Amino acid sequence: MSRIGNNPILIPDGVNVQINSDELVVSGKLGTLTQSYDTISVTQNDNILNVSREADTNEHKSKHGLYRSLFANMITGVSEGFTKELELVGVGYRASNSGQNLEIALGFSHNIVLQIANEVKVETINQKGSNPIIKLSSHDKQLVGMVAAKIRSFRKPEPYKGKGVKYVGEQIRRKAGKSA
Repeated sequence: MSRIGNNPILIPDGVNVQINSDELVVSGKLGTLTQSYDTISVTQNDNILNVSREADTNEHKSKHGLYRSLFANMITGVSEGFTKELELVGVGYRASNSGQNLEIALGFSHNIVLQIANEVKVETINQKGSNPIIKLSSHDKQLVGMVAAKIRSFRKPEPYKGKGVKYVGEQIRRKAGKSA
């Protein structure tokens, strides 16, 4: 029995949910998202969305909770949106954006220029005395996470000095240097 899959999803005001035979379309003030599904059934009563599985096979059980989480993230995304913040830790690490182009200096011989998808709003915060911060926000949780992971992959935080690109609030496991 899936604990997550059995939880009902509350649909807030201003969010429109359309259930087709094999896809769910959610639209709200921030945008529209579409997700296709199989092996489950979706029902809507007033402002509550319920997800149920058709059988008790392992495939049906695993997809039950997955689709419920995807649908809940879609509804949250079009009503509130999602935000990820990345912090650049290191001497000389800089970030700037012009429109959807993000330019990052991470200590390589060249700056990295990344074209960000139009659905993701990018913002850079540079304050004197603190590390540069890249703020990504969108209605699509998967897209925000993918863009943030791509930026982080350019220079992951290393365990000795903690230099690199990390999420704001992330704790880096530090190692002791060599002992004298």
